[in-house]
Amino acid sequence: MTDEITQRPAERQREMGPLEVTQDGRQAMQMQAKTASGVACPKCGTINEPEAKYCASCGELLHVGSCPNCGNELDPDADFCEVCHHYIRPDVCSFCGARFNENDPYCPECGSPRGGIVCPTCHTLNDFAFCKQCGQPLTDEAKQMMAQLRERPDYQELVLLAREYNELQMQLPYTSDSDMSNDEASLQLRERVFRLLAQDEGVAEPEIPQPRYHRVSKEELDIQKQRKLEQLSQLLGKMAIPASPSPAKVRNYAMAQKPIGVRLAWKCNYKNALHSSPCGCAKPQLGGQWVILGHSSTQEVKDDK
Repeated sequence: MTDEITQRPAERQREMGPLEVTQDGRQAMQMQAKTASGVACPKCGTINEPEAKYCASCGELLHVGSCPNCGNELDPDADFCEVCHHYIRPDVCSFCGARFNENDPYCPECGSPRGGIVCPTCHTLNDFAFCKQCGQPLTDEAKQMMAQLRERPDYQELVLLAREYNELQMQLPYTSDSDMSNDEASLQLRERVFRLLAQDEGVAEPEIPQPRYHRVSKEELDIQKQRKLEQLSQLLGKMAIPASPSPAKVRNYAMAQKPIGVRLAWKCNYKNALHSSPCGCAKPQLGGQWVILGHSSTQEVKDDK
């Protein structure tokens, strides 16, 4: 009797054999292990897998970094701070996306300086290969990319549509009946002048060229402009930005693709926000597209300094 009482628990366990673990016990042990190694969501408290970037329950970002310049919270894979407007990756060239040593003053791949490039056109200091102010290409790679894109038929069609839209923007509509009468009188005078000039050259029946513009009512002019905007939007939607893990490559392609003469904004997939260009987006590698704002749009654009 005394021996049974004084027998050590470990010895008694060896005699009895291994304990049976119930299903509930196993689940509890697994939960404890997951809790110990997992990442708790700062928003809802859900325990996620250690390698997870976003919460499986609410979608909240699990790992947050900070801007070395202003201290603003940033995603770990962001390379640009949208608060202080600084490029923050010392180990990646902002102009071409190549890796380089943090102490190198120039990129060994494209030769761009670490401190940025001043645009020769508008004198803006830029961290990226295209000027965020005027769109001028600043590196050899950017100039080559722009030249290649502008040879594409879809880009040439885009430029033509943009020019036609701008011409509509410059037209003055009829505002009264007297405007219509005056315009008709001007057309008749125009035709008479052409005939007189042709007769002086001995042409009896000259072919009178049609005027390039025809004034219309404000309602009709608005309809024509809206049609052009819809055509431009459809074409921009077809000209997708190629997927790339490199933010620099995406920025460069988007800027090289940007048509001239239309008020645009870059709508990013990262925050679904409108930027004046992808140069102001912290994660352009997630994609986005150019959207047309028009001259009277009230949509808010995050202007990039």
